[in-house]
Amino acid sequence: MKRLYTLFLMLILSHVMIGQNTVTGTVTDVFGDPLIGVNVSEKGTSTGTTTGISGEYSLDVSEFPTTLEFSYIGFGNLEVEVSEARTLDVTLDEGVQLNEVQVVGSRSYGRSSTDSPVAVDVINVSDLAAQTGKVEINQILQYAAPSFNATKQSGSDGADHVDPASLRGLGPDQTLVLINGKRRHQSSLVNVFGTRGRGNSGTDLNAIPASAIKRIEVLRDGASAQYGSDAIAGVINIVLKDKTDGVTGGVTYGAYSTAVGEGYEEEYGDALFNVDGTNRALDPDGDKSYDGITTKVDLNYGVGLGDDGYINFTTEYLSKDRTLRPGFAWRQGYGSAAVDQFQFMVNGSKALGNNTDLYFFGGSGDRDTDAFAFSRGAPGADGDSRAVSSLYPNGFTPRITSIIKDNSATVGVRHDLESGWKADFSHSYGKNDFHYFIKGSNNASLGSASPTEFDAGGHSLAMNVTGLDFTKNFSDIMSGLNLAFGTEYRSENFVIFAGQEASYAAYDVNGVAITDASTQSPFLNEFGQQPSGGSQGFPGYSPSNEVDQNRSNISLYGDAELNVSEEFLLAGAVRYENYSDFGNTLNYKLATRYKLMDGLSLRASASSGFRAPSLAQIHYNLLFNNIVAGSSLRTLLASNTSTVAKGFGIDPLQEEKATNLAVGFTFKKGGLTATIDAYSINVDDRIVLTDVFDASDLNVGADAAQFFSNGVDTKTTGVDVVVSYRGYIGTNGNGYNVGVAANFNNTEIENINNGDLNQFTFFGPFSQAYLEAAAPDYKIGLNAGFNLSKLDVQLNYTLFSEVILQDFQWVDSPATNQAEADVLRQVATDVYETAGTLDLSLGYQLSNTFKLTVGANNLLNTYPTPQFDGWTDQGGFNDSVQMGSDGMYLFTRLGFNF
Repeated sequence: MKRLYTLFLMLILSHVMIGQNTVTGTVTDVFGDPLIGVNVSEKGTSTGTTTGISGEYSLDVSEFPTTLEFSYIGFGNLEVEVSEARTLDVTLDEGVQLNEVQVVGSRSYGRSSTDSPVAVDVINVSDLAAQTGKVEINQILQYAAPSFNATKQSGSDGADHVDPASLRGLGPDQTLVLINGKRRHQSSLVNVFGTRGRGNSGTDLNAIPASAIKRIEVLRDGASAQYGSDAIAGVINIVLKDKTDGVTGGVTYGAYSTAVGEGYEEEYGDALFNVDGTNRALDPDGDKSYDGITTKVDLNYGVGLGDDGYINFTTEYLSKDRTLRPGFAWRQGYGSAAVDQFQFMVNGSKALGNNTDLYFFGGSGDRDTDAFAFSRGAPGADGDSRAVSSLYPNGFTPRITSIIKDNSATVGVRHDLESGWKADFSHSYGKNDFHYFIKGSNNASLGSASPTEFDAGGHSLAMNVTGLDFTKNFSDIMSGLNLAFGTEYRSENFVIFAGQEASYAAYDVNGVAITDASTQSPFLNEFGQQPSGGSQGFPGYSPSNEVDQNRSNISLYGDAELNVSEEFLLAGAVRYENYSDFGNTLNYKLATRYKLMDGLSLRASASSGFRAPSLAQIHYNLLFNNIVAGSSLRTLLASNTSTVAKGFGIDPLQEEKATNLAVGFTFKKGGLTATIDAYSINVDDRIVLTDVFDASDLNVGADAAQFFSNGVDTKTTGVDVVVSYRGYIGTNGNGYNVGVAANFNNTEIENINNGDLNQFTFFGPFSQAYLEAAAPDYKIGLNAGFNLSKLDVQLNYTLFSEVILQDFQWVDSPATNQAEADVLRQVATDVYETAGTLDLSLGYQLSNTFKLTVGANNLLNTYPTPQFDGWTDQGGFNDSVQMGSDGMYLFTRLGFNF
């Protein structure tokens, strides 16, 4: 790390210079509204900049006379010759965008996001990170994209360390993630415990440094026919920075308030831990008013590679302490995990001739996390057999820590053929490695000889993708025809690797791991109890769990967009894929856009989609202890290919199949932009993690078993509404912006594919509620911003709908029929009331180099309600997908640029 920062320092020093030949000005559209983020560059050099919030720019050029180039997505390019240092104001006309930029959802190089036949959000992540103090991508998108949902979990094993995130309330693995238009690898984690994304894998967006991102494009429409598996809910395309104008960065510091409101001490007294920063038994520093101390340092540096290339570097360091919020004795460590993370990203391009460009990007990240598991009680004759009395006479709370490594690299060549076709050949590699280390724990079957720290093993997922794409625009056919076709070959490898023996084994009286229960006598503690084996908190993977599985698939696609006239657009795509493990699939997409009048358009789409079962869902397996009704239940999560799964009638996993329909309107006039899009998504054979079956008679070393299965069919309907307005005061660039971004969403289970198994045991009301409430029924964001000279103010209010869930009483006393379910539902239903959060930030430009921002997220310190009762699945405040459980966050950020 020190060498890397030394390199950055050398690059900074080599770049700092005093500009003598300066051109300044403002860029506006034909309505006189300033344009933010316009690329301004000196022709024939690598010198460039972008316009600010008021459309202003300042550029030091090499000499006079020279030519400045202005380019912006959705607008025509402009070149202006400049003979001397002066102020140059320009106006851009709407038209074709930069040739090198494609907006996700269209393979046409002449399409802007507002001109697209499908819904696309374009989000400026760098500005949001600076304004809001949010330090991770999931946090930023949670409040910037109305249909995106992600909140941190607690007591959820791996999901404490990788936040599950989703679009439109579908699964985390039903959204495809791209980097610069190329597929990103997924996390190796499959969510087994926790309230959201249960049974799903997903992409770890927080493994990508926010300061490396130029913009994020969120395609809110099915796109399997264009991009392949996973794109059922939509596509998130992360476009990396390509600037070459020096160094930008910042230092962010923040903390969470420990105040949680009134009434807890009066009702629960000392039975409740971590109330208002008191009774923090697990915090060596004792009582405190603030926790979750967060520090983030980010640097971005861009430099030209001659006159026809660039390279852009980003590095980020993030340190966040854990938070502790109210919990009973069995959940003293409820709160979000501690994180130490270092990330590096690079993005570059270099011309190899007049018609060929080499491009490359990739990154590396290391994340160390530390989260508390559920607490173990004090040992004794009537006490907790999971605690060794000589090690933890008063009980203990184990910690699940992890080391997560993410590495990725893409290299490709783009070439313009003489025939007018553009060719793009690329190869991408990505790998996620997730390694568990359990601390502050014990293996109770070893007694006082037990270690307190364990290497519990882990899992990894690697991906290789090779693609070849061709595209060509025929401007003389009607009002323009764009054709694209290509092929892609992808291979994946999923691995589970074992931990140390003590992390998974149960031992006999001689301290030897039990391999034959008929000949070995189990260990009994001094209270005559036979404790369970393995590390408490999270059991290690054993050699019998080890997996090393591969698969591959090949795809072919075709894509066309025809501008029948200036008003009428038709688009279609078809894609064929063949997988080595489950077979082939063919998917289509049709889309259209019609300009009803100047500024007003109607758009619609229909498509089929699919998601291939992940290798983790097919092959993941684990033997663990589940706490049910206060007792330890030895549970086997059997792989889908196992004889146990087949014995229960669980079929081999097949692809999820989807049908998407969408219709919407777009409107743009002056500073006003509005879009309204309605959608319907039917998904058949969704893969879920079943509930627990009795396996005590199967002689598999467990009393219960559960499986991955194509268990449910669902229907999701909803409406997205996005309205924004930019206005200006006077002629000096001062102005304001107001907007609303809302998502109204409803997911219903239409069928449970339980076969001959009991429906309530296969996928009962507890699991059904979490699947259907993966997103609030509505999330409405209201925002307003104002800038005056060097000062800017941003205010955001986000309203979350009521969320209805079923609590852990369903697991302690599971229903087996409708009559039992009706009774249980009366006492086990949790209704989280409608609630909202208010965010406020103030920024001040101290100089041309430094900007100071201070603010508060969740300024009113809002928590989900109802009153805490201890029956939540996480054992703490709440399980709802609303604002999370950390409370008010105060922050300050010092940004800089050279």
